[in-house]
Amino acid sequence: MSLENTTQTSNTKNPYEGKTIRLRVRRQDKSDSLSYWEEFEIPYVPGHNVLSVLMEIRKNPVNMSGKKVEPVVWDSNCLEEVCGACSMVVNGRARQGCTALVDKLEQPITLEPMDKFPIVRDLIVDRSRMFESLKKVKAWVEIDGSYSLGAGPRQNPDEVSSRYVMSTCMTCGVCLQVCPQVSVSNKFVGAAAINQVRLFNEHPVGAYKNNERLDVLMQEGGIADCGNAQNCVEACPKKIPLTESIAKVGRAVTGRALKKYLGV
Repeated sequence: MSLENTTQTSNTKNPYEGKTIRLRVRRQDKSDSLSYWEEFEIPYVPGHNVLSVLMEIRKNPVNMSGKKVEPVVWDSNCLEEVCGACSMVVNGRARQGCTALVDKLEQPITLEPMDKFPIVRDLIVDRSRMFESLKKVKAWVEIDGSYSLGAGPRQNPDEVSSRYVMSTCMTCGVCLQVCPQVSVSNKFVGAAAINQVRLFNEHPVGAYKNNERLDVLMQEGGIADCGNAQNCVEACPKKIPLTESIAKVGRAVTGRALKKYLGV
């Protein structure tokens, strides 16, 4: 390299010099302890998302006051908006941390745990109520053993295509977080479970438990608890037509209730 090139390289200024990423995190050391706010700052690097910023902080967990603290804890797995584990509230909006890009967020970036679920620690919440709701509504297709059952019933490609989006639900919890009818103490199953009832009741194999699923939704915490706020469909990261599912299942539940009442 020539002296001239060396001089030019040494004089090249870092365009991000002095720029930082600032994070404000609502923390909670234990499930039964009080929450508190803690702020962190790291040098700016383009392309960060919320989770990669948290990873950088974990390498050297020093807060804005210069005090070394316990690293922030959060939940994550796939890092590509498939598992739903990293759901949190980012700048007041419930979403996945992996797809929350720093360059598109106003700073300081505020991170909070979803408050419609029991808090485990920091940004980790217990989403068990969602999985229990799926058990309650029997959101699966049972098989008789592990041997081949042969080809299943033929399905209309258009129907398969319309049902596919319903199957992309990742039980992330965002629809419950934004729902005004959901609280930590109530039993409302929420939009995700109702959508799964529609998915399996419309499936030619899963439909054999149609009535059992509808019967569950007649009980406490079922579809009658939905207030039709429609926040769920606006917030769903997978763009699942949740309100459409709620409407269709609601009509099916009403029909089932009438038949039971009339004894037919």
